[in-house]
Amino acid sequence: MKKVLALVLALALVVCCFAACGGNSDDSTTKPGENNGNSGAAYDLSKEGEYSGKNTEYIIGATGPLTGDASSYGISVKQGAQLAIDEINAAGGLNGVNFKFDIKDDKAGATEAGTGYDALYESGMQVALGSVTSGSCEQFADKAAQDGLFFITPSASAASIIASSKYAFRVCFGDPDQGTLAAEELTSQYKKIGAIYDNSDTYSTGIYDAFKAEMAKLNVEFIEQSFDKDNKRDFSTQVEALKDCDVIFLPIYYTEAGLIAKTCSAKGCNAVLYGCDGLDGVKDQIDSSVKNQIKYITPFDVNSSDEKVSAFVKAYKEKYNAAPDQFAADAYDAVYVIYNAMKKAGVNNVKVDPAELGNAMIAAVTASDFSYKGVTGEMTWETSGACNKVPVIVELG
Repeated sequence: MKKVLALVLALALVVCCFAACGGNSDDSTTKPGENNGNSGAAYDLSKEGEYSGKNTEYIIGATGPLTGDASSYGISVKQGAQLAIDEINAAGGLNGVNFKFDIKDDKAGATEAGTGYDALYESGMQVALGSVTSGSCEQFADKAAQDGLFFITPSASAASIIASSKYAFRVCFGDPDQGTLAAEELTSQYKKIGAIYDNSDTYSTGIYDAFKAEMAKLNVEFIEQSFDKDNKRDFSTQVEALKDCDVIFLPIYYTEAGLIAKTCSAKGCNAVLYGCDGLDGVKDQIDSSVKNQIKYITPFDVNSSDEKVSAFVKAYKEKYNAAPDQFAADAYDAVYVIYNAMKKAGVNNVKVDPAELGNAMIAAVTASDFSYKGVTGEMTWETSGACNKVPVIVELG
């Protein structure tokens, strides 16, 4: 059984503003060279870039793990983004000019992300989805800030990403927001609470630190267990320590969560397993032996009856012969946010300089009349790069 509960809390995340494939009317468009007061800088969209001057398509870049342990996340982002690109191009692109999506394999490593960024930039990248994982995206964000390149990441949720640069935005939930929400939800429903987190991972520690701080604020005690990147296959010790808990909070990714669920079953631990958006995909990691109820916070429900979600799921399955996850959905939305923001900004120069475009994009997505209703919900953006949208809680079991 799978249920979805809507939450009334709007989490901060990066957003853009137009209706899908629509956009705002021309009279709200900022003209090239104008300063609309949002970005803090004027821009000239007629200027050509050093590398983008050879472009015949608008190039959206990204880095992500296409190989290695985290490859499923990168592949989902690649596929979701490419589906959006294909749809936009089939509809005529932007003023008749197509888009190209180019993602480099960073193996979830910061060094590789930096190398990938350089290759993308020198190949004409003008705007980006950043990096898939937070550790890699910190490196991507540093380089993007130096070049004035706007990016909106579908999945790098660490607070440090958008804090590092005015050009950094996101469509995913922020780590601290998820941790705070989880603490509030768990303390209102359960008495004995445990937690298992990855102390070597930016995503996990970002959520866990906020969770721990909120638990202290609520004056609620809980039992803590952790693991690191070199010890994430055997969770017998952690589960044994939390065996009698009513609920175990898992601010981790779905691979490890699946192993923990199986360990719980083997050890007779009946606790509810409660995670965040990193658990999207855990259903494929467990089998019928797992009896624990699993819940997780997510912006996307593949079984939603929403017309736009249903159309996306159908198109994704037809193209890739698989159901989309949250990473694919956020990437799909991120591409449409870029498209609509460029449309709002009045972009009509395929060779546009990335830095000029960067300031125009900031002005567009933070404009008071800009919003976007995608497959992960309706979104608006703060000048901080954070996005506002309402999450759901998916229940398995």
